[in-house]
Amino acid sequence: MPAGAELVLDLRLESVMEGVLVSGVVTAPLVGECGRCLEPVTSTIEVELQELYAYPESDATDDDEEVSRLVGHLIDLTPALRDAVVLALPLSPLCEDDCPGLCVECGARLSDTDCGHSSAAIDPRWGALTDLIEPTGLIDPSGKPSADGVQDNQE
Repeated sequence: MPAGAELVLDLRLESVMEGVLVSGVVTAPLVGECGRCLEPVTSTIEVELQELYAYPESDATDDDEEVSRLVGHLIDLTPALRDAVVLALPLSPLCEDDCPGLCVECGARLSDTDCGHSSAAIDPRWGALTDLIEPTGLIDPSGKPSADGVQDNQE
């Protein structure tokens, strides 16, 4: 969320026995980078909010330190808004749902260009695993496994 951005609040304040119940929807602008290709991403997010603000003289919530309290006749929505919006932010925002990302060889954005590098390049740390998918001689040329698991080399 950009610094100083305006939030749109659609809230309902209800008087209840313990205090004031604030509920509604907060709409906030989002600005960031795509988690795959690093292109700028702009969007909006809508978050539902529900928070109880206890009366200062209320003793029903003395044992719970997490309950927000009214200060005189004022309600400070900042902590509740911040918590609700931050928890709803995407961990890895995407510019498009099917963003292919960047080429691991040259760093080119794959949705803009075909750099010609193979995406099937195997990390050398995993290279030994390719032996498991390559033919090992347990299958005869007809494609059927031999009865004893050993390739029959009789001609």
